[in-house]
Amino acid sequence: MATVLFVHGFWGGAAHWAKVIVELDRRGHRSQRAVENPLTSLADDAARTQQMINQVDGPVLLVGHSYGGAVITEAGNLPNVAGLVYIAAFAPDTGESLATIGEAYPAPGGANVAPDSDGHLWIAPDKFHESFCQDLPADEALVMAVTQKAPLGAAFVAPVTEPAWKHKPSWYQVSTEDRMIHPDNQRRMAARMAARKTIEVASGHASLASQPVAVADLIESALRAVEG
Repeated sequence: MATVLFVHGFWGGAAHWAKVIVELDRRGHRSQRAVENPLTSLADDAARTQQMINQVDGPVLLVGHSYGGAVITEAGNLPNVAGLVYIAAFAPDTGESLATIGEAYPAPGGANVAPDSDGHLWIAPDKFHESFCQDLPADEALVMAVTQKAPLGAAFVAPVTEPAWKHKPSWYQVSTEDRMIHPDNQRRMAARMAARKTIEVASGHASLASQPVAVADLIESALRAVEG
């Protein structure tokens, strides 16, 4: 049985996966783990993710949201990684960064991101709901805004070296109402990696929280494929 290893993105931690974890557990998928990445650099986050992968005795299905897609792209070439699932996520090619990918298809939420004096990037709290998770209840969005985990800007511009999606089977979920990664950019990345299955969900960027059933369905289909 494969272990699902969740990798969060910017502006949140492992708990962003809470609803998907519960949904998969209800379906009998007990082997789940989640990385808590420092969001200090792509190298640091990939190294921490690989440490978690190496702790698993058996195949691992990596599931990344947002920037977590770049992390699994960089970290996913280890031998026991069986596949990659991208949830409204970046999937850079060799030499690409989040910054270069975003340039071609600007998303409106980017205008609400600004660095602090220490180089951490924040979504303006009063703009978090409309930018990151407009389809979640206001109370839930408020908690996300207040507890957001701000990345260092270095992680945004770091290039990927050897993309794991060139060597591992992949799956992709497009968020059609995403304001942080343009939906057409998501479609382009899914097509480029020749994802085995691509689904489109009418959600904002935080589809893992607003559409956990659809996200769990995609993960479950990937698990069936990698487990044979």
